Amino acid sequence: MTTALVVSTYELGARPLGITTVAGALRAAGHTVLTCDLSVEEWPEEALARADCLCCSVPMHTALRLGAEAARRARAERPALPVYFFGLYAKVAEAAGLLEPGDAAVEADEAAALVGLCDALAGATVRAPAPPAPADHRGLPPLARYARFVTGDEERLVATVASTTGCNHHCRHCPVPLVHRGRSQPLALAPLVEEVGLLVDEGARHVHFADPDFLNRPRHAARVVGAIHAEHPALTFDATVKVSHILRFGGLLGELAAAGLVTVTSAFESTSDRVLERLDKGHCAADLHRCVELLRQVGIEPRPSLLPFTPWTERRDLTELLDFVASHDLVDNVDPVQYSIRLLLPPGSLLLGRDDATLDAALEGAAPGAIGIAWHAADPLLDELAGAIAARVELAATAGEAQAATYGAVRALVYGALSEEDPGLPPLEVPAGPPVERRGRLDESWFCCAEPTLEQLSRLHAAEPIFLGLGIPTGHPAG
Repeated sequence: MTTALVVSTYELGARPLGITTVAGALRAAGHTVLTCDLSVEEWPEEALARADCLCCSVPMHTALRLGAEAARRARAERPALPVYFFGLYAKVAEAAGLLEPGDAAVEADEAAALVGLCDALAGATVRAPAPPAPADHRGLPPLARYARFVTGDEERLVATVASTTGCNHHCRHCPVPLVHRGRSQPLALAPLVEEVGLLVDEGARHVHFADPDFLNRPRHAARVVGAIHAEHPALTFDATVKVSHILRFGGLLGELAAAGLVTVTSAFESTSDRVLERLDKGHCAADLHRCVELLRQVGIEPRPSLLPFTPWTERRDLTELLDFVASHDLVDNVDPVQYSIRLLLPPGSLLLGRDDATLDAALEGAAPGAIGIAWHAADPLLDELAGAIAARVELAATAGEAQAATYGAVRALVYGALSEEDPGLPPLEVPAGPPVERRGRLDESWFCCAEPTLEQLSRLHAAEPIFLGLGIPTGHPAG
């Protein structure tokens, strides 16, 4: 059997599910597994020397940017070592030319596929896929090394789990439909509740559901929450839910809140109906107002994710988005990195090939070694603003600046770039949320679609090569 080094570079500050599920399957199949989470651990020099293969988890854009650098360094130390990328962005790694002979990219059914690859590497007969093995957290750092859920003066250790795989929707900018084709699958209830119990034994007091959308299967979600709440009534939890699902299943929100749901991350993206229609989000700008109202009526705080910069974005969209955040008392709910997010176009994106003149005019194509397809805004000022905001919010995150201060700085950047006088904050359009100190949040402020920070890159001891080697100007956000 083989010795597999399974590494993660970034999973939103959480103990990486990509490692735990794969490690469980590989160990159940008889392979030796070494693990390393490069977001919190040093480079695994000794483990790399022992490994027969490197399995690199790339479930998101940021992780792939960092994973590309990790693979580069691993090959420098072990030139013949096979590298297996796995996760949502594995095929993007392949399209970007990150694979060498003997490497592989696995984007779905990762655990079973990696067992097969390791079997073949060992010269063994490749077995039929086995039933899913339980997640295996052995060898990973303690929960105290990861993001915490902060509420008031309390910091709670976080258990990160998933109740489903895939997603039922086809939002055109999202990588999930490229892999799961609009389908989701529930995960077995009993092993999930058992996993949460083990994480509670480690000290977890909050559950972060990492599902792409927790209400893809609302009845299953209710059963999961009910079972966990029955076993651990003091646990709180957060989840990601589409705007359209919040509106459609609003009647379920009170039940979930009573069982411990305290915050919901939702992809608001834009306050421009023009942009939302292009993205096929399934909601319009007016729905965002109702979404905030519904959540706050049952005591759940919304935490919007945003997509301010797209080929269809116009100057007024930025000021309208900033006004929406203020008028809905969301300044302290929106992580500032959200103001800098630029549309990603992975190969095969559902946005491509749709006879969209605006997008077609913006496309620059895929440069050799680039991760994704580059594009430029029709209005050069918007590209300049995206870069300036990205630099400002990274500085704020590094310095630990208060979110309200960063919001003010971003607002000043936007109005300054537009050569307009800021008319001031708009009046509230919804009831205010609770005092800021009582709004729970995960203390990881970065995002899956953002470029890696210099701090993240420095952990791999190579801040410049990942940008220069992939054709991305340092300090400029890639699309």
